[in-house]
Amino acid sequence: MDFAVMKAYLPRYWEALLLTLKIGWQGVLLALALGIACAVVVHLKIPVLRRIVGAYIALFRNTPLLVQLFFLYFALPKIGIRISAEVVGSLGLGLLGGAYMAETFRSGLENIAPIQTESAQSLGMNPVQVFGYVILPQAVTSSVPGLLANLIFLLKETSVFSTISLMDLMFTAKDLIGMYAKTIECLTLLVIFYLVMLLPVSILGSWLERRLRYAEFGN
Repeated sequence: MDFAVMKAYLPRYWEALLLTLKIGWQGVLLALALGIACAVVVHLKIPVLRRIVGAYIALFRNTPLLVQLFFLYFALPKIGIRISAEVVGSLGLGLLGGAYMAETFRSGLENIAPIQTESAQSLGMNPVQVFGYVILPQAVTSSVPGLLANLIFLLKETSVFSTISLMDLMFTAKDLIGMYAKTIECLTLLVIFYLVMLLPVSILGSWLERRLRYAEFGN
């Protein structure tokens, strides 16, 4: 293994890492927003919107991110809708993640015991206050393990961004291998940089889960 070559490639990988993180976290934030909104619609059984949300979740949970990116990047321009590759990456990841986050949040909402609502109402809270101050915070807390799993899943899915010519980590590795044939060095750096991106999230997630369990059960 040529460490001098790996050192020379580091600036390219750092640049790719920053782009991957930027698009990835934009997609994650969009996914969280969509997930909460969709879960609330389903939980409250809002007419019409509930069916639309159900169709959205079914569509995006049952099609690969690669197909979704291709549709957004290559098909939409055929009908006059042109979106930059970065926006397509964030949007595609957000739409995919939103479908998974919605199911996670929905599960959290359903785990709230009815007594919680009844107790809040007995204190004089209106339905909006009950949902915003009692139900939603507890649902989010109970959903943390699933949310963290989805978060790591979404960040790993950024590896397909190279298919729409985004200079992410995967694209950079394939580009350097194609130009210089330093396969081992390039793939080793790829693994290292994905660990740099994902390992802190995994460690932080484990710590947060322990803290939440301690807060809930006191041990």
